[in-house]
Amino acid sequence: MSRIGKNPVAVPDGVTVNVDGQTVKAKGPKGELSVVVHDDVSVKMVDGKVKLDQRVNSLRAKKLWPTMRTLVKNIVVGVKEGYNESLEIQGVGYRCAMQGSTLVLQLGFSHEVRYDVPKGIEIKVETPTSIKIAGIDKQAVGQAAAKIRSFKKPEPYKGKGIRYTGEYVPMKEGKKK
Repeated sequence: MSRIGKNPVAVPDGVTVNVDGQTVKAKGPKGELSVVVHDDVSVKMVDGKVKLDQRVNSLRAKKLWPTMRTLVKNIVVGVKEGYNESLEIQGVGYRCAMQGSTLVLQLGFSHEVRYDVPKGIEIKVETPTSIKIAGIDKQAVGQAAAKIRSFKKPEPYKGKGIRYTGEYVPMKEGKKK
């Protein structure tokens, strides 16, 4: 039995959750999200909590059960509190700025790197070397952060590039004479 899947998802105050067949919709102060639960997993509301269970006893259902429970939990937390990710840029001359709804990055290339902010995501440039990404969809926030980081990953010799705040980059020793 899954340790994650057997725990019901608590619905906090200010959030309403509707279960309609295999679709779970959550509405809260930050917005509205929905997720479609796989057919091998049953979903229902029990005592103000969302309860998920295996429909069939198969290996596939055992694997999907905790995953679907986590997806439901993510939308409930997202509409209540939202998700944040922060990135920092390290390197001489590396910086970023917002121009309308486009993030402009100068990362040592001969050209500027432009990233159009996706719908549902909010990007703030606090300083020229720090970026805050916020939104209600955990997957979209993480995808946006990963895409921005992929433009210039931190290299192992000087550590220059874009990294998550607090990320440890193992450094290599340079060439010796």
